[in-house]
Formats: sequence, structure tokens, C-alpha cells
Amino acid sequence: MKLKFKNQAYQTRAVDAVVNCFKGQPNTAGIGYRIDPGVEKAKDGKLYQETFLHKGWVDEISGFKNSDLSLNEQQLLENIQEVQRLQNLPQSSSLVKTNVSSLNLDVEMETGTGKTYCYIKTIFDMNKRFGWNKFIVVVPSIAIREGVYKSFEITAEHFQEIYNKKAKFFIYNSKQLHNLESFSSDAGINVMVINVQAFNARGKDNRRIYEELDDFQSRRPIDVIKANRPILILDEPQKMEGKKTLDSLKEFNPLFVLRYSATHKTQHNKVHRLDALDAYNQKLVKKIAVRGISVKGLSGTNAYLYLESIEVSRQAPIARIELEIKQDKRIKRKILRLGKGDNLYDKSNELDQYKGFVISDINAVTDTVEFKNGIQLQAGEATGDVNEIVLRRIQIREAIKAHLEKEQVLFHQGIKVLTLFFIDEVAKYRVYTDEGEEGGEYARIFEEEYLDALNELIKDSSIKDDYKKYLESISVALTHNGYFSIDKKSKRMVDPVTKKTSTEADDVDAYDLILKDKERLLSLKEPTRFIFSHSALREGWDNPNVFVICTLKHSDNTISRRQEVGRGLRIAVNHLGERQDNPSTVHQTNVLTVVASESYKDFVAALQSDISESLSERPRIANEAYFTGKVLSVDGENVEVTPQMARQIYKYLLKNDYSDDNDHITQEYHEAVKNETLAPLPEDLEPYNNQIFQLIDSVYSDVKVLEIENDRGAKTNPLNDNFEKQEFKGLWNRINRKAVYSVKFDSSELIDKCVEALNKELHVTPLEYTVQRGIQVAEIEYEKIKSGDGFEILETSNAEYGAKSIHSAVKYDLIGKIAESVQLTRRTVTDILSSIEDSIFEQFKTNPESFISQAIRLINEQKATVIIEHLSYDTIAETHDIDIFTDSQSKQDFSKAGDPLKRHIYDYVITDSKTERNFVTELDTSSEVVVYAKLPKGFSIPTPVGNYNPDWAIAFKEGTVKHIYFVAETKGSMSSMQLREIEKIKIECARKFFDEINHKINPENVKYDVVDSYGKLMEIVR
Repeated sequence: MKLKFKNQAYQTRAVDAVVNCFKGQPNTAGIGYRIDPGVEKAKDGKLYQETFLHKGWVDEISGFKNSDLSLNEQQLLENIQEVQRLQNLPQSSSLVKTNVSSLNLDVEMETGTGKTYCYIKTIFDMNKRFGWNKFIVVVPSIAIREGVYKSFEITAEHFQEIYNKKAKFFIYNSKQLHNLESFSSDAGINVMVINVQAFNARGKDNRRIYEELDDFQSRRPIDVIKANRPILILDEPQKMEGKKTLDSLKEFNPLFVLRYSATHKTQHNKVHRLDALDAYNQKLVKKIAVRGISVKGLSGTNAYLYLESIEVSRQAPIARIELEIKQDKRIKRKILRLGKGDNLYDKSNELDQYKGFVISDINAVTDTVEFKNGIQLQAGEATGDVNEIVLRRIQIREAIKAHLEKEQVLFHQGIKVLTLFFIDEVAKYRVYTDEGEEGGEYARIFEEEYLDALNELIKDSSIKDDYKKYLESISVALTHNGYFSIDKKSKRMVDPVTKKTSTEADDVDAYDLILKDKERLLSLKEPTRFIFSHSALREGWDNPNVFVICTLKHSDNTISRRQEVGRGLRIAVNHLGERQDNPSTVHQTNVLTVVASESYKDFVAALQSDISESLSERPRIANEAYFTGKVLSVDGENVEVTPQMARQIYKYLLKNDYSDDNDHITQEYHEAVKNETLAPLPEDLEPYNNQIFQLIDSVYSDVKVLEIENDRGAKTNPLNDNFEKQEFKGLWNRINRKAVYSVKFDSSELIDKCVEALNKELHVTPLEYTVQRGIQVAEIEYEKIKSGDGFEILETSNAEYGAKSIHSAVKYDLIGKIAESVQLTRRTVTDILSSIEDSIFEQFKTNPESFISQAIRLINEQKATVIIEHLSYDTIAETHDIDIFTDSQSKQDFSKAGDPLKRHIYDYVITDSKTERNFVTELDTSSEVVVYAKLPKGFSIPTPVGNYNPDWAIAFKEGTVKHIYFVAETKGSMSSMQLREIEKIKIECARKFFDEINHKINPENVKYDVVDSYGKLMEIVR
């Protein structure tokens, strides 16, 4: 299997941010210079010239160093400020210098978003634009070094296709200095990867870089390196900030330094930011779910109990509880499936500690079991005799269960699932004795628990045969493996060698397979699915298909929760090496489950705290000052937010309770975003809709850091007896149709409609400038200065730019720009613009950007109208498979479910908004409703703007209403002004779809409409 790479916009933005800092730098290929040839040495009474006699090089050896920066500090600063301004980052007031370099650029990229890929692409881009060709990647550990080297290997072909050249790369080794000579003498792209220990440690090999070496013609390797004026790329620079390390880096004589990390400790000139929240919101990393395990102390009892989970069945919820059972002369712990009324004293074969433990209630929504003695357990809680090894067994069991649950789904998509166990010593996994090697304690527990889980799964009739066959083909001994350092003499697994002041492994041979053979691990033919490794493995290994992480070690402060989950954040790939990043399904496929040795609540609180600390640079206040001057990119053009626009945005937030009295973003805003019920922006701000909401989302909010799911809250929601009712079958038989659409219209009609709309509605606001006169306040307070309130504004005046706009000198491809955005031919766009009134077209000179964006919006609206008017559906023989009702109900989040329902086809329904929750409550208690269903996502109607999935299908009691069969779309607002254009198009397409199927099955029609409440629904059906 080969990993496949593609150009991604977010990674290109990171590359451009760095490269654009050098705008104006001439493209000069590597500058030639004479490499110090060293001196001849006597050996065995003979003179020889080291290394190069066989190449014919004696006195003159040409090297190619990076050309110097031709930009002065002011030009560099202006470029950096422009890059920062376009990304709405805080602007640097000066170049931040260090003893390593006078130019230091910070690139912040969240773990799992491909920062290694980005700096490799940056290397190629800088070579293409500026001719620079000598780069050194410095890393803090052996593990990261091996991971970086692997990235250069697997991306080589990809970058050759883009740039038509390959980079030469090597790992620095003081005993293989011919690589360093080649690094200097080659005119192509050359990259050295080096870990800090190679030049910053006291060992004999590490000191060689600073010594005159006989086998290097009496030269010092560091002198050969510095002659190249290399560009330094620091990977995880926060781990390389010791004085000794920085002093050593200075010896490299870098042209400048690029620093890549998700967690910069020291700030320099930040030119790009993609933090944890950005990465999650843009769906660039996996979604995180947590399966917590905690120990609960119960006074007055020593009964061992562990509530694993609660299952939803057709009859009533079932609790999976582990308890002790008396068997002959021993006591064994076993998981039983128990229901309401079950007596644990009886189930345990009359063990006294379980007297009084009779189940009185099982709640599938809150994941709790209550006993008649008043004791309550939450899923994931254990009580009684729970020591560390019991806790570890539970963790291993839960990790296996989480793995198998994910694998059942992803196996059929060709996606390999990997689970990663972190342990604190090799002996827990592998034990070596005089007799040989055997599994350690954790390995034995794993095999016992895996076989139990496997046997239970094989018996399950709902599991597909091809997956069962896959499981049965893998030996339990081969499906787990340990990746640790290997002692070269004994060939045994050993704990990594670490310095007393570090938890980073320094072993050169550490993690070979896990770091170098990631493609093999991703193959479904490779039996290894469960990986045990040392907790010292932190940064460095980034296999994309880790779906479960379980930490079987004592908690410490050296590794944060964020670092623990970081090894599994990358987006998964399938068996063809294709990244599974479809925006509509990415967070359904890519969910990382963390099995924690603490409660869900405690783990999430700690993780949220880690993430919040990493977001410390985000703005906290959404006031006018924050929005003013920000840059909005619309159709490739940049527009600066004026004070007037900033005031409109600020008032919009206040009016809709999206910000509070302290100008913090509120929960109401985040709920509206989630439910797609955001109030529309003022009309003149609509062209900048997406960019304005991105600015609002950039403001840090305590109420929404990152959504982290409770993995135990997710469970299967089986169909109940309502699904078998004749009324539902009648409804389903009427709507279970697939269709294709066609659109036929005359372009002259579209042109006429566009001309009419532009003449009537295109109004461009003249560009204005604002002059503010102010004075520094008499008493300056630190907080005022920090918030920008150190000056008092005395007067503000606004004026229009003159007839000659400041943009009038900019050349625009007006026809091309509009044609590209509305997806019409240049001829059609020309016909539209040439037919509008002269006074309307004259507005282009007043404000070109506004004219273009408004014209695009109006033409697209008319295009949508014409499509709807001329769209028709034709039903086809194909229908929806009944499986869409079961496939969509696996692993649902029951925290969003209400009470058990009476008339729905499932016992529980997962609602997305308050409108839906209220709607369900009234449907379920209505005497007119026989049965109803939240339609699964598999039931979709094709439209020109994407597939559409209606919300509800309802069957009413005959004789009570006019329309027996009804399909409803629930929206928080009925006003067409409140609906987004794309929603309106989909709704109109749905009306035509149901008109078509009604025509086929007349007279028993299915009514379709949009409602905002049960009351509105009843108005329509009566």
C-alpha cells in the first residue's frame, strides 16, 4: 500500500504565509564557492587526499550555498505584517531577533494537520521562487527524526510530480561525513535532518561535529555546514530552548530560522496559525471521544461491581454489569446482561455481599443503573475490590470493545483500525527468562479479554459474515505487537534510554517498525491491529489510522492530555492510501476514542484546560475595535472592515444576544451555529457572510472550546414494533422512490431575469474613509493600554473617496471574474452586463469589489430561480434499501435523546435543535398520530445544489385529518428571509420531487411542507 497525497488549501495557505514573507527577494540559484578541501595527511608513510581522489577532486571542490537575503529589515517587516494582516494575526512591531538568527518565523499548526508535509512543501516552494537549496531540519529526538525522514521518503514522488524535481535528504551521522560533502557540493535541493543530541551532547560521537577530524581531511564538520548559510527548520522548537542548544544552533550560521509547532513556548514573528479549535472546526483532525473509567467508593459494602454499558433493546434497556460469581470452590468475575428487577444476590449464586442489590431502574439516556438499596452506578464506574491491575484489565477490555465497534463499520469501507496502548515499562508486555520469552501481565490480560470479546462477536447474528471471516483469520498472538527499543546484543525489547531530565527516548534503533513501516501497518493483510509501546513515544509517530488510545500507566505531569491524544488525531486513510476527508462524513468516520483511567468528566476537564491554554493568543473580546481593520477575502479580492462595518457587526451580535455585556461570545451564538438558525447579517454585509462569521468564530469563548463526546453515551438504537405497523409500511411504500432530475431552459430567459434584477437591486456603496482625532488620556492604566483604550477620541468624520477611487488603478477581469463565480460562459455574462442600464454599470468605477460581489450574488439567485422553474423529476425503478434504517442507528449519542417514545419507530430519537425536541414531544402525545419517523440520512433526494434529506415522515389516523401521509421539514423560522438560499432551493426541489411521486401513486397523496411547530403541521393537514 502507498499513501497518497494531494494539494490541500489549508496546507497551501501555511506554505504561502512563509514564502510571502520574502516577497521581492530575487531568484538566485545557489552561489558557488570553493569548499575547504582540507589538508593532506600521512598514513602508513603515504600521502593521500581524503575522500575525493576517486572523483578527481584535488584542490578545487565547488560548493553551492544559499544566496544572502537582499531584503532589508524594514522590507522583511512590511512583508511579515502584510502576511499577518491577511490572516488577522497580531501584527509584529519589529523583527524578533535571537542569538541564533536575526529573522525567526513561527508557524503554529495543530498536531495531526501535516506540519512536516507543509515545511517540506515550503522547501520546494522557496527553491522554486528564490533559488535557496540548503536546508537543515533540526528535531529534539530520535523518534521525531525517524518520522521526519520517513515523511521525506513517502512524499518524494508526490513533490516530484508538482515541482518536477527531487530533494536529496539524509540523516546526519558523524561517521558518514561523505553525505555532508555531497550536501555542500550539490546544486539541487539538499536537506539534512539532525537531532539535537548529535551536536548538543557530551558523547564522543556527538563532539565530532566540532572537532578537526582525520577522516574529514582535518576539517570540522560544523565549518562545512556553516559555509552553506543553511535555512534552519526547527520541528518542535519548544523542546530546544536550552541555552546550550541555542548556542549550538548559532554555530550553524543560518540564513534564517523557521519554527514549526502546535505549542510554541517562546513567541517570535508568528506568520501562520492553525490551532486546535481551527483544526477541529475545519474538520482537519479526528473528533475526540472519551470512554472514562472511575472507582466509586460505597460505604457499608465491599461488593465488586463494574457497570460496563447500557444497551437499548426492543423491550427495555439492558445493563452489562461485571460482578463476582461463585463457581464450585472459586469465585470468578463475569459480565452479565441484566434487566430491571434482577437480583444480584441470586445471579452471584448467593454471595452475601450482593444482598439488597436488586435493579430498580436502568436509564439509557443518563447511562445509570439504580438498585433498591439506593445505590446508583454510572456507566464506567467500578466499586468494591478495585486495585490497579483490575483497573488496567477494565481499560484493556474497553479498548478492545471500542476497537471492535469501530472495526465493524470501517472494515467494509476498507479502513484498517489500529489501537495504541501506552505502558510505562517493557516488563508489563514482554518477560524474558532463562527458558525464553513470554507475554507480560498486560499481554496475558489482552489475550484473555480479546478472546472473550471475539467469541461474543462471532455469536452475534447481526455481524456480517465477511467481517467474522476476517476476525477468525487472525491469530490472537499475531494481532498485537510491541514496539520498543531492541537491545543490539540480546535482541530483546528494552525500556528506552532517557536522560534524567527528559522523557524523550534517545535510542537510535527505537521504534523501527512503527516509524518506518507505517504503510504495512495500514494494510488489512497485516495482522497487527493492537500496538503496545512505551509512554516515551510522544511526538514522532503519526500513523493516521489510530482510532483508539489507551494509557496503561501512572498519571504524571510530564505528558499533557493533549499530547496523549495527539498520536491519534490524523485523518484516516483507506486501503488504497486515500485520505478519508469528505467534509460531509469526515467526523462520522474519523472519531478517536481515548480510554481513560479516570472519569469522563475529569479527563475532559483536563483536556479542555490543556486546549484552552494553547488558545491563549486568540482574541477574547468581540467589540468594534476587534473587527475594525480586519481583512475579508471575497472572490479573491481583499476588503478591509471599515469602522461603519465593524459597528454593524457589533450591533448584530448584541441585538441577537450573541455577545454579552462584556463583549464575550455567548452560548446562544454557538447553539445557533450548531442548529443552523443564525440570524441573517444586515443586507449590505451579506457578501462577506462567511468571512464575518469566521472572524466571530476566531474569538475565544469559554462556553465552547472543543466538543469532546462521551463514548459511552453512544449506543445502538434498534427499531421497535412501530416499524412493523401497517400504517408505517403504507407511508414508506409511498415515499420509497428514487428519481433523477433534469433542467432545460433558454439562456435568453436567464439573461432577461438577471438584467432585470441587476437594474433593480444592484446598489454599490461608495468607498469611504474615516478620520479620527484623539488625545492620550491623562492617566494611563496598564489594562487600558492593553485593550487599546489609552486614547480618547475627540472627533470622527467620514468622507467619500473622490471620483477617482483609490482602486481605479487596479485592473479587473470583470467578465472573467463573474463568469468563473456564477459558472456561466463569458458570452452569457457579457450579454447580461452589456444590457443593464448605464447608470448601474457606472457604479463599477465607484467600488469595483462591491460591484463584482453583488453582481455575482444577484446572478446566482436568478440562476437558482430559473433552475427551480425548469427542473423536473422522473422516478426510476430503484428504491431505497431497508438497511438505511439500521445502518444509521449505530453508535448514536444518547445525551441528545429524550425520554423513551411511544409512536416513533425507534425508542429514542436524537434531535438537533430545540424546535425538533418540542416537535417530537407533541407528535408523540398526539392522538391523531399513529406512527412517525426521523428519516435516516440514507433517504435523500438529489438536487442541483446537493442531496437533500427531509426530517420527518408521519402517518396520521384515518378520518382525523385531510392528509394521512406527511413528510415534514422542521425549521426554526418559517420566513423565507431567514432561510439560506441553498436551503430554499432544496426545499423547492423537494416539493417537485413529491409532486412527481404523487402523480405516480394518485389518489393517495403524500403531502410535503415546511413547519416550525406541531401547531403549524396540524393547520396544514386539516
